[in-house]
Amino acid sequence: MTTKNLLVELFVEELPPKALKKLGEFFAQAIAESLRSQGLIAGAALVCTPFASPRRLAVHVERVMDKAADQQVEVKLMPASVGLDADGKPTQALLKRAAALGIDLAAVGADALSKRLDGKAETLFAKTTRVGLTLPEALQKALEEALAKLPIPKVMTYQLADGWSTVNFVRPAHGLVALHGTEIVPLGVLGLAAGRTTQGHRFEAAVSPIVIKDADSYAAQMASEGAVIASFDQRRADIVRQLAAAAAKVGGDVQPIEDAALLDEVTALVERPNVLIGQFEENFLEVPQECLILTMKANQKYFPLLNTSGKLTNKFLIVSNISPADPSTVIGGNERVVRPRLADAKFFFDQDRKTTLASRVEKLGNVVYHNKLGSQLERVQRVKKLAGEIARQLKADSEQAERAAYLAKADLLTDMVGEFPELQGIMGRYYAAHDGEPAAVARAIEQHYQPRFAGDALPDDNIGLAAALADKLDTLIGIYGIGLVPTGDRDPFGLRRHALGVLRILAEKGLPLDLMQLLQFTRSLFPGEMLADSVAQDVHGFMLERLKNFLRERNFEADEVESVICQNPTRIDLVIARILAVRAFRKLPEAAALAAANKRIQNILKKTEAPAGQADVALLQERAEKALFDAVTRLTPNVVSQVDNCDYADALTSLAGVRAEVDAFFDEVMVMTDELLVRNNRLALLKQLGDLMNQVADISKLAA
Repeated sequence: MTTKNLLVELFVEELPPKALKKLGEFFAQAIAESLRSQGLIAGAALVCTPFASPRRLAVHVERVMDKAADQQVEVKLMPASVGLDADGKPTQALLKRAAALGIDLAAVGADALSKRLDGKAETLFAKTTRVGLTLPEALQKALEEALAKLPIPKVMTYQLADGWSTVNFVRPAHGLVALHGTEIVPLGVLGLAAGRTTQGHRFEAAVSPIVIKDADSYAAQMASEGAVIASFDQRRADIVRQLAAAAAKVGGDVQPIEDAALLDEVTALVERPNVLIGQFEENFLEVPQECLILTMKANQKYFPLLNTSGKLTNKFLIVSNISPADPSTVIGGNERVVRPRLADAKFFFDQDRKTTLASRVEKLGNVVYHNKLGSQLERVQRVKKLAGEIARQLKADSEQAERAAYLAKADLLTDMVGEFPELQGIMGRYYAAHDGEPAAVARAIEQHYQPRFAGDALPDDNIGLAAALADKLDTLIGIYGIGLVPTGDRDPFGLRRHALGVLRILAEKGLPLDLMQLLQFTRSLFPGEMLADSVAQDVHGFMLERLKNFLRERNFEADEVESVICQNPTRIDLVIARILAVRAFRKLPEAAALAAANKRIQNILKKTEAPAGQADVALLQERAEKALFDAVTRLTPNVVSQVDNCDYADALTSLAGVRAEVDAFFDEVMVMTDELLVRNNRLALLKQLGDLMNQVADISKLAA
């Protein structure tokens, strides 16, 4: 068997840029992994290099054999009762089954058969040699599987050159290269036969077509002869380098805007990048920079340049796919293209400011929020009341919170947001400031959408926090209440995101708000018949499940999280403090025994309901139960006081002092005695002890 490096390239028309990186990585990994699973990779390590440019997907795989080794395998045939006759000889059914699997029992003999139980039946197995696949066979399978499973955003159907056949792929394919060392691997897909020729840069290739000498020369030949940097990662790194160099050339300590998604998209649009510097008229800088940045990034794929203060300059960087000797024509063309875009943004901004946000609010009555939940204006009225209530609980200016909530959705009716929906909230802040609204109100209009995504910033004052909480709580109660509950990966209204946003605000900002009370108040703002009465409770449970995930991602142990969350907390700001106290408690030497005792108490009380009230000292008989009663009586005031003062770690440490009495009680006292009054009294004592031990968390969850 010969081992050489392998190259596979599929040459196609321009691939979708936002998907190119993922397509390239999947194509390479799928082919390499398939070859390894088929036994074609020598050695334990899998070394493959992906290539992806606008017009090609390729992979280079090291140490690929031309044929997989033969393998001794055991094949399941059929039940012995069917395969052997009374004399133990193969039946016709067995011979046919073996022949179908390529096993010649006449040649290898019945001795090659073995019998053993498979489930309840004694089954026949045969040892045989599985001939290793050749590279063309294995690569054909690997390539077909890779193309079939490629994460294609949208499939195209196109006709082949014969005029009759049609194939489905992301874009029409025009060439296939498959080289094992210097040799062509004979295979075909998408109506193409493998060869060694491909195409370079559409305009700047030095040679056309390019004849690939061997698998290892691919990247070098594409660069020197084809003017193509085939590696996505190398091309991306080259763009980063050129962007920094161009910014330094502009001077004035400017930097290109950081945007990983834009960088990936631009990398997918060019085969050999050439960064150029463009500019626009300074009067456009009167428009909010968010508008200009968005239009340059979204529509033109430019990199705006910002100064050290983060302010937009009138310079921008173009990543061109061509490198003419005189770039002025390319630069001038891009400047002419961007100018109307910026002029549109300026026009929208100027026109929008002629109408105040407040005068737009009533028009939200014509905008449907959801056909089961009414208009955006009805939603605004609910959010306004809720924001005011939250602000009052936070001792913030409720009038400003209500004003921010009232105006928060008005910018949806502006021309700028109509053109760029990503600017909702941002434009509301600008327009509110222009209308003379208080600074806190204008800021809250933008911040009421925060956090928009995982890791996003939170509102920075109580006015913004009240507006943000109100907006998200209204969405959660309303959308969840009409039955649009997230399922699997489907969450079209972003309820998981809204839930996590509320939880992050309450926890990270330490807001002393009761989540259940907020949910119930939110429910009360909807018409009585619109939503089920249980929706507040249902949403609370839904949010606690999100809270569990949030806490586990912060490296809290699952049982620590469960010990607190199982008690259905409503003060989210106190949850992390409780979990930290549990973490400290479990390090105490008494922790394991008390957790086990707590679990035992809960198991007893599940089977027999304890009577109401406290244990009666007059009914205590055994020394151990009297000692436990005294310990519980002594500890209760201290523990309750510590919990009330949020001294959770101290409360759990205090509980550790009752271990000796608990151990003695379970060693010496029969709880389920025949005497009814004594039994009920002991159950009541256990109930008192359990309630005391679970003031902070259900420590039985820590038991092994």
